[in-house]
Amino acid sequence: MQNISIRVKKTSGSSRLEQQVDGTYLAYISTPPVDGQANEKVIELLSDYFCVSKTSISIARGKKSKDKILKIC
Repeated sequence: MQNISIRVKKTSGSSRLEQQVDGTYLAYISTPPVDGQANEKVIELLSDYFCVSKTSISIARGKKSKDKILKIC
């Protein structure tokens, strides 16, 4: 199991994930934070980045915050 620290930033462009020098990630998303849609987009980005299924990723902390801790099983 691995914990990932992510900061979510809303952009008007395309969605992408960038790893920072300190080991944290920045998730740029264009999805609005309504009804958990932004969280689903973050999980989708991580799923593609780490080549794992979306069901193996969960939000451990920060469901309503731009700073999140996600678990990858």
